Amino acid sequence: MVWLSLIATGGADEPVGFSGARAFRHLETIAALGPRPSGSPGMEKQRDLLVAHFQAFNAAGARVSRQAFQIRDRRTGQPVRMENLIVEWHPDRKERVLLGAHYDTRPYPDRDPVDPRGVFLGVNDGGSGVAALMELAAAMPGLPGPVGVDFVFFDAEEYVFSPRDPYCLGSNFFARQYAAAQQAGGGHRYRCGVILDMVADRDLEIFQEQHSASWPDTRPVVESLWGVAARLGVRQFVPRPKYTVEDDHVPLRMIGRIPTCDVIDFDYPQWHTTSDTLEHCSGESLEAVGSVVLAWLRGLE
Repeated sequence: MVWLSLIATGGADEPVGFSGARAFRHLETIAALGPRPSGSPGMEKQRDLLVAHFQAFNAAGARVSRQAFQIRDRRTGQPVRMENLIVEWHPDRKERVLLGAHYDTRPYPDRDPVDPRGVFLGVNDGGSGVAALMELAAAMPGLPGPVGVDFVFFDAEEYVFSPRDPYCLGSNFFARQYAAAQQAGGGHRYRCGVILDMVADRDLEIFQEQHSASWPDTRPVVESLWGVAARLGVRQFVPRPKYTVEDDHVPLRMIGRIPTCDVIDFDYPQWHTTSDTLEHCSGESLEAVGSVVLAWLRGLE
């Protein structure tokens, strides 16, 4: 199988590779926390888990920061504290790439035909991108070249209780903050970005997202990623557009002016149902995505 041939152990003279088995263990740990909607105890536990995981790389150059913001719950009017997490790798490099994932889960499995107010674990939708970035961490200290990388975990992508509620609150806030910093003439610059969302589907097929493939500034990012997949023989990346998805890449590109593409398998029958569980996800799928992203990062000049 292709995914097994891509695992690298990272010996003394060998770059660290992406292990789907390790990534799946991270996914199991996340799933064990239960539902993780914004502002919930599950989200707090997950945030603590992620901060501890990435702070373990401090000596290797990782820098973890929190980006807090607040919204009002549309049901009650009460304030809800949100928090994006940012992990900077090689923070001295001014030219940077953003790898993002939302780490909240939808409050309820509203598309479930039997129990739309049941328990939603969000293992693939919410957990898989997080697990992939956790596994990518081991390879980041040795990342060659002039480009730095930021992992950004967006809160409140799906803090949605009714069709009128807005999506992508965390990425909107992040994009506004970044745009303001750029206008003021300070800080780093993002060359481009990649969002990882629903990337652990056991039956993985990642078509090119329509926005990402059609925007002139994001099309080269799509072509380069899918080109790496073709070179590695990762057939789960299908080199043609299929779905239009309103995801975190939209505010990053439209507000932050960061050319950002969405890597997502939107053909997931368990989407927003109580069946979005570990049994419908696999380490092989995580490895297919993680190996492509890692090889793509190592090829940046």
